[in-house]
Amino acid sequence: MPSPVFSAARTAALGEAALPHHTPLVAAVRDGLVESVHYGSAIALAADGSVAATAGDPQAPFYPRSALKPLQAVAMVRAGLDLPADLLALAAASHSGSAAHRDGTRRILDLHGLAATDLENSSDLPYGTAEREDWLRTGGGPTQTTQNCSGKHAAMAATCVINGWPVRGYLDPSHPLQQLVARTVTELTGESPAALSTDGCGTPLFALTLGGMARAFGRIARAASLAATHDDGGPGSGSAEAAVGLAMQQHPDMVAGEGRDVTDLMRLLPGAVAKDGFEGVQLVGLANGGAAAVKISDGGDRARMPATVRLLDALGVDIEPFAGIATAPVLGGGHQVGQLLATDFLDTTPSTPDNEAL
Repeated sequence: MPSPVFSAARTAALGEAALPHHTPLVAAVRDGLVESVHYGSAIALAADGSVAATAGDPQAPFYPRSALKPLQAVAMVRAGLDLPADLLALAAASHSGSAAHRDGTRRILDLHGLAATDLENSSDLPYGTAEREDWLRTGGGPTQTTQNCSGKHAAMAATCVINGWPVRGYLDPSHPLQQLVARTVTELTGESPAALSTDGCGTPLFALTLGGMARAFGRIARAASLAATHDDGGPGSGSAEAAVGLAMQQHPDMVAGEGRDVTDLMRLLPGAVAKDGFEGVQLVGLANGGAAAVKISDGGDRARMPATVRLLDALGVDIEPFAGIATAPVLGGGHQVGQLLATDFLDTTPSTPDNEAL
């Protein structure tokens, strides 16, 4: 659907005051010389919610893009969505478009008497390279089911059926589902959106801060940890946050896909809840309630994970297992001549009354 606020006049020119104050986060180094630099902002929250480290402008509003999906899934579970764990993980996914992902989307629809024609997301080829090539070899083209957000959209349509809400028009910001999502996002992040837009798949998109998004992911991961250790019905075991977090942890392959760094990260870091987003966004919540959030200013996806691993290091996470995703080779003539490296970007100034417990 068209953006509710877009105006070409509003985007014709941007003054310096409108630009976030990003800082260098990641550099591509070729034979010892810095060839390219990715700017951005980042924040790491400790388990108690205090600020452990920052870089750039973490309180500048930004669009989390698909990193919002776990929050949207929490809203749907609160509204009665009850799915097997693998399908709930798919509801929070930017999936690669494998057969398991496509079948999962159809399973969600079938369970609620829906069809692919009820989906309102955009059409696209599978997001994963191997999955896209396989799909094209079989004569496939862009569809709503292969689009990486189809699991979320199937879950949204299902939530409408469960509540007796209209399925048609479920993407409209005034729809009861999207009103619930907006309230849930505000609650989990602890802040009101600074702006509203439309994501690539058509869902309402909220401008938030890295601090607010980190807080939300810390809450989801902490709830999942409590549920895992209190499966007798103790604190946190029955919350929607716990359900979503556990589903993502148990089925990281459904959240992204094989060969994707988000899936790898959750496999390498037990208790973590991780989600990426277009335009260089990465969120990670930790079992103790800590969290890391990154926004790469130029949207460069390759810089997302090196910066994130640097933040996790600041939070005391053992990053040795992440060697395979913490950097990437720079090639020359088919051989490695350099690598992508995180800069020394962290500001670890102790929290003050102004920045503690964001």
